[in-house]
This record gives sequence, structure tokens and C-alpha cells, in this order.
Amino acid sequence: MESLPSFPEATAVNATSKSIHVSQQPITLHNWYKKINWLNTTLVVLIPTFGLYLTHSTPLKRPTLLWSILYYFCTAFGITGGYHRLWSHRCYSARLPFRLFLAFTGAGAIQGSIRWWSANHRAHHRWTDTMKDPYSVMRGLLFSHIGWMVLNNDPKVKGRTDISDLDSDPIVVWQHKHYGKCLLFAAWVFPMLVAGLGWGDWWGGLVYAGIIRACFVQQATFCVNSLAHWIGEQPFDDRRSPRDHVLTALVTMGEGYHNFHHEFPSDYRNGIIWYQYDPTKWLIFLLSKIPLLPQTYSLKTFRSNEIEKGRLQQQQKALDKKRLALDWGAPLAQLPVIDWDDFRARCTEEGAALVAIAGIIHDVSTFVAEHPGGKTLIKSAIGKDATALFNGGVYEHSNAAHNLLSTMRVGVLRGGQEVEVWKKQWASTEGQEKAKVLKQVTRVEKPAVAAVAA
Repeated sequence: MESLPSFPEATAVNATSKSIHVSQQPITLHNWYKKINWLNTTLVVLIPTFGLYLTHSTPLKRPTLLWSILYYFCTAFGITGGYHRLWSHRCYSARLPFRLFLAFTGAGAIQGSIRWWSANHRAHHRWTDTMKDPYSVMRGLLFSHIGWMVLNNDPKVKGRTDISDLDSDPIVVWQHKHYGKCLLFAAWVFPMLVAGLGWGDWWGGLVYAGIIRACFVQQATFCVNSLAHWIGEQPFDDRRSPRDHVLTALVTMGEGYHNFHHEFPSDYRNGIIWYQYDPTKWLIFLLSKIPLLPQTYSLKTFRSNEIEKGRLQQQQKALDKKRLALDWGAPLAQLPVIDWDDFRARCTEEGAALVAIAGIIHDVSTFVAEHPGGKTLIKSAIGKDATALFNGGVYEHSNAAHNLLSTMRVGVLRGGQEVEVWKKQWASTEGQEKAKVLKQVTRVEKPAVAAVAA
């Protein structure tokens, strides 16, 4: 019996498609369901959607509402104060009872185990705005908010980070190993038990304090990955996407000052100014002040000197950007050097309206008619060194006058008050020119004294 012919090309294509992760393959009728992470989709989309549907037939009692709000803040703090600032960044240390509380409430937020959450977050900080960032905003606002959770992503793409400290923490290890049971009890069973045993509202406790509450915590936390990289200001660094905005802070219990956080991740604070909304910071601080047995300690803060340096550098960037949009006159390095005799000849023989002030030659022809002191006064300075006149000999000209004069530069007078030395210094580096551009070279430190007849 003859064997069937083989097709090496087809075999190669099939092998290639199998080697490519499903996230990199085009969507087809045969693989679309493989692109979805069904476990995460169930926990963050399907169950919350079903919970919203149940609210139509489940009355909301006042005690259940109050309990839902209280447990919302407890589980949200389990993420912001526990998963994030304690375990991901080690911004402070906490005693065993409080660490157990954070591990329990964090599990109730239904966002993965401490180990899984912190590993992703450390990768996010290390590889911000790159493909190695597990929830990079560069892949779109929707992806950074929830898409990275509900889609299957290639694990080889995500950047690697060191989590050996987490693997040596018994609470982290135990919670990760038993996360399914922790989630089930902390997210749904516990809030239902409190409402049921407390005031007989078992079903309402599950729906509102369990499912709906967890949905709100999830969406609020996801805003740190999306909105905090999308709206707001960048007072400390603008090379990456994180931003500060009070709206994001209100939604995320103070995590909205994300530009500061990405610059100084080891600081236990997000909002460093007293009026900035950061209840997570306030709670961590207050827990460190409990008499006899404080639950938090070793609260880390970055040096204020470095924080203010970063803020000042950003302010300087903004000033430089605005400065570049203004006309400061031709740079001295680009001006021709003109001898005194040539300067005089242009004025007397060619009729040019040139004035020399502090070694810089200015063409005032278009300003003669506009001069506030009158045509006669400004014409009297044409073809002359008017340094003394301009700097107090007749009138101590204003800051605006010096700025306006700089836009009229046409040359440098050879030997004029060492201007050629300035020219060489200013042209040495771009940075020096930026630093000195605001200096008015026509202003002398001590106003020249006018000659007075005896």
C-alpha cells in the first residue's frame, strides 16, 4: 500500500502557528475564545454584570448599604495600603495583625493574590510605557484599564522582576497558595455572613456588600492603571505617562498622584501636600501613632530636597518651552562684528539709524517714531555710544525697554565692553545660552554717570 504524500510547507505553517502565542495570532472563528482569559473575565465582567442584574429584584436595606460602604473602604485599603504600598513597594513596615487584615481585605477586592498583583505592579514600574509593561497605557486606555485582565497575554512579553522578598513572606506565600478559598470567603461569604447574622439580610449582603462592592473596588483600582496615565499634570517628570489629578485620587483613595508616585515609589505618601486627598497615607500615618502597639512603622519618605529639585526641573522645562516661543532677538553668537568706523560710516553716509548700547549695535529705524521720549531724543543717539544715556545718564530705562531693544540687535561692536568675550562664552554650549538668554546685556550693573558741566 502506497503512503500518502507529505506536504512540508503545510507542516511548517502549522508548526509556526502553534509556536506563536494566541495573542499574536489574527482573530478567527476557531481561536477567538482562546484569546479570552475566562477566569478573569468571569471575576471582573460576568459576575459583576450578573450582580447588577440582581439589584433589580434585591431591595437595598440601609444597614446593608452602610456595611457595603464600610467594607468597600476596607477592601480598597487592602489594595492601596496593603498590596500596593506595603508589599509592592515596601514603603513601610507593618505588624502581624495588620498584615493579616490587609491580606484578608485585599483578597476581598478580587484582584489576584499579593504575589501575583505585586509582581505585575513591579513590572509596570520597571517597564512603564513599553511592551514589557503588563498594563501599558501605550496599548490604549481600554487595554490598560481592563483589557490586560480579560485577554490572554503572552507571558514571555511581560518584563521580569525580583519578588524573592515576597516568596520569603509566609503570609504572601500562604495567601497565594490558597487564594481561591481566600477570595471566595473574603469577597462573598464574609460580607454575606455579617449582613445575614447582623440584620437578617443574607441575600442583600451577598449582592451589595459582596458582588457590587467588589465591582466598584475593581473599577476604582483599574483607574490607577488607566486614568492616572491619561489625565492630569506632570509636576515631577514628563518623560513617561504617569500624571497627577485630584479626580483620580478621589476615586482611588489617594492613588491619583501618580506622577509623584512613579518618581518616588518608595515614599509611603502619594499626596505630599497637606490638602491633597490621600486617605491611604493618613491611615498609615495614624496607625503608626497608636499608643503602646503601633501597627505600622518605618514609614519611608523621599528626601524633600530631591523632590523639590524634580519639581523645579519640570517648572524650568515649562519656562524654557514658553521662552522658545518668544522673540529674544538674534543671539550674540550669530551677530556680525562691526568696527567703530564702519558703524559711524553706515550712520553718516548710508543714513542707517544705528545706536550702540553696551557694545551691541541696534537698528532703531522702525522705532524712531514710536519712541516715548520723542524723535529728537532718540535721533540724538544715532551713530553714537548711548550706553550712558540708556542706563541712567538721561533716563534709567525699564525692563520692557531692554527687552524691546534686544529684538533690534544687528551687530556687535568690536572691542565694545568685552562683548566679543561674551559672544564666545554664550556660544560654547546650548545649555549656557539657555541659562543666559534672559540676561539683558544692555543693562549695566551700575548706571553710567552723565557728564555734568562745571
